[in-house]
Amino acid sequence: MPRLSRRMCVWALALLPAAVIAVNAVAAGNPDVLRATLSNGLRVVIVRNTLAPVVTTQVNYLVGSNEAPAGFPGTAHALEHMMFRGSPGLSADQLMDISAAMGGNANADTQQTLTQYYFTVPAEDLEVPLHIEAIRMRGLDVSQADWEKERGAIEQEVANDLSNPQYVFYTQLLAALFKGTPYAHDALGTRPSFDKTSAAMLKAFYASWYAPNNAILVIVGDVRPRATLALVGKLFSGIPARKLPPRPGVELQPVPAETLNLSTDLPYGLSLTTFRLPGYLSPDYAAGVVLADVLNSQRGSLYALVPEGKALYAGFQRNTLPAAGLGYALGVFPKGGDAAALTREIQEVLARVVKAGVPADLVAAAKRSEIAAFEFEKNSVPGLANAWSSALALQGRQSPDDLIAALDKVTVADVDRVARQYLDREHAIVAILTPQQSGKPVAGKGFGGAESFAAAPGKPVQLPHWAAQALSRLHLPQSTVRPVVSMLANGIRLIVQPEEVSGTVAVYGRIRNQPELQQPAGKEGVADVLDQLFGYGTTSLDRIAFQKALDDIAASETAGTQFSVEAPAAHFERAVQLLADNELHPALPEPAFKVVQMQTARFTAGNLESPDYLFRRAIIKALVPANDPTLREALPQSVMGLQLEDVQTYYHRAYRPDLTTIVVIGQVTPAAARAAIVKYFGGWRAAGPPPATDLNAIPLNTPSRSVVPDRSRVQDQVVLAENLGVNLFSADRYALELGNEVLSGGLFANRLYQDLRVKTGLVYYVHSSLDLIRNRGTFQVEYGCDPDKAARARMLVVRNLKAMQNAPVTATELKRAKATLLRQIPLDESSTGRIAEHLLYDSTHGLPLDEPLVAARHYLRLTAPQVQAAYQHWIRPDDLVETVKGPDPE
Repeated sequence: MPRLSRRMCVWALALLPAAVIAVNAVAAGNPDVLRATLSNGLRVVIVRNTLAPVVTTQVNYLVGSNEAPAGFPGTAHALEHMMFRGSPGLSADQLMDISAAMGGNANADTQQTLTQYYFTVPAEDLEVPLHIEAIRMRGLDVSQADWEKERGAIEQEVANDLSNPQYVFYTQLLAALFKGTPYAHDALGTRPSFDKTSAAMLKAFYASWYAPNNAILVIVGDVRPRATLALVGKLFSGIPARKLPPRPGVELQPVPAETLNLSTDLPYGLSLTTFRLPGYLSPDYAAGVVLADVLNSQRGSLYALVPEGKALYAGFQRNTLPAAGLGYALGVFPKGGDAAALTREIQEVLARVVKAGVPADLVAAAKRSEIAAFEFEKNSVPGLANAWSSALALQGRQSPDDLIAALDKVTVADVDRVARQYLDREHAIVAILTPQQSGKPVAGKGFGGAESFAAAPGKPVQLPHWAAQALSRLHLPQSTVRPVVSMLANGIRLIVQPEEVSGTVAVYGRIRNQPELQQPAGKEGVADVLDQLFGYGTTSLDRIAFQKALDDIAASETAGTQFSVEAPAAHFERAVQLLADNELHPALPEPAFKVVQMQTARFTAGNLESPDYLFRRAIIKALVPANDPTLREALPQSVMGLQLEDVQTYYHRAYRPDLTTIVVIGQVTPAAARAAIVKYFGGWRAAGPPPATDLNAIPLNTPSRSVVPDRSRVQDQVVLAENLGVNLFSADRYALELGNEVLSGGLFANRLYQDLRVKTGLVYYVHSSLDLIRNRGTFQVEYGCDPDKAARARMLVVRNLKAMQNAPVTATELKRAKATLLRQIPLDESSTGRIAEHLLYDSTHGLPLDEPLVAARHYLRLTAPQVQAAYQHWIRPDDLVETVKGPDPE
């Protein structure tokens, strides 16, 4: 877009509606950023990003659980749910159909001080989400009957979160750190309070806080900012402002030292030492960010506990709110490990930091990394929208650039001062989460008795004219991904996708592998040990020196069968050099091998008894033959029996250029990308024939049922699964995928969601999926519900599957499913990471790189009878294996 003169900007703004007051036509000299405030107080920021023909809209209401009435902490969260139940002029069914047809990328979240509603849609459909948000801002239908239905679903969400011991710990941490303030609870809410909540209360909360003068609209994507602002003025300017109630204050009290002891269903334990940190609004916020990064550095003293063998992992993390934040030093110990000893080690590290200060080199590295991160945000349209929303709605800033300026000013003295002030052991909350024993899987009985539930497709929904016209289009989408592909002499397939939205470059690589087939008998676990050893440097740079080299160029890197590096474009070649050095010349030092071997063995021992592992394994055992390679598992004794030579041998056999694809994406030319890859990866050589990396086909499964006890859960996680006679290259694949959109796609407008959540409130979430690889295929349905609702939920799932076989899907459902899948193609190009992931997947699975467009042509041609025939032929509702994690539903 050409730069506009100041006179041209003023002339263009004169064409905007009178209700729009221009605040900054061009922000910070950037013609791609436009700000305005409507006469009703709605703040608008429009950011042009041309990565893909998509746009993200985010409406940020400056209200959250802080403003909830006393005794009703989940009011804001409940209202967020009800915002999807319809408004005057837009019914719930219309909203669901529209959201699905736009690609199904829409949702919302509630925090302590903010409630957000967001869409990511094709840019040509921008007017549709803006219409939706204007209608919802203007009014809301909140009936008691609808709230009764939604309450069941939101209470299932509460049960799901309360089944996570880490979440339970987090709620106790908030209560201890922020006692007597609105921050003492999060936004989730409680079942007892929801049972007492009425539709009238929710309507009153909406009327108090959902106003244009209490909202910020952020729009990011491939748009024309001035035309977009004119459209916003047309749709939103007539919504009246409201007088807002007073907000509750946050009066922080001193934190008394406390120790919390809890259990966890993780395969390892956690030691956390938590402190209150500066909030977004504090002048010390930027210094607090740098302090947290320094403490989390892999060159720092906390992480050093890992190579010393004292922790499985160690680092420092932070969460921030406007008036305060929290930071916690985290140590991971194996099941049966000494939590008290690890906690002492962590606290001694923190005490040394407070006394001696932080290294200046780590401060400089942290600042480089944080500042570079803002440039990386441009590589994702939704991510850039999140960055702007956070800066404006949470941090009280004018743009993300404000934080860059604040970070740039941070000094070592600032960080030392913040460390002394906030890392005070006399005001720390220590928490120990100890792994608990879970029972073994047990065979379950089938559900008996028949019960009738309505599962027929709903009636066709007539859409508003502004949506019907836009969403009636079913056409082959235009892709902006046009990669340049070449082969290196050693067999590496190189794919280059130049992009100009940011001054960054990323390299992603993948080596085709299947450890279950490639690990020698009795050496199970060798792949896991090797994966951990990549973190110990290269033959030319030890662990610390290698990490410093990355820090010097603000790069992040990982090595293994999936490897990557991201860096500013100016340091592209150095980043490739470091990545290749780690991937091709890992140090694999003997002392580190001994440490990693012991850590892996102890982790494995805990993992074998963890509910998550037992749950996944129970599903696999029910689906595959007894001798299938996927049933091979690492044991503590197999790990401890390894020698360093075993790791080296496995590396040389499994890591081969002729099994590797590399994608380079970002601000780089194809010629420059190829030159760098050839220079640093071109000397890589493979010896001998390549190993087998594809699992063989297997027979179809028979029905079964098992329950994996999990004492921490109050809600059941249920998976219904079966093998299919379909794989990634089967002709019926596309018909099954299209049918699965009818079953489970499009956000809310699908059969399973409607029957199991909207109509009955049995579950909080439900989704079905197809997992297809070269020689195998699996279909599964997963949902979470209370134990006494699991049987009814299963019946509805089976009835829906049989309905797909007994009659063709309706014309409305078929068109909506096609619209969803077609519009998802440009949405999958809304970030460079997603683009690279799809290119890697297609390349390593033997698919054409334009597979999304190949699939789109199939979807456009498919008919309802063809979808029905595919479900009749391949889906077997009576052969589903059922696996439950949590309380036994019986």
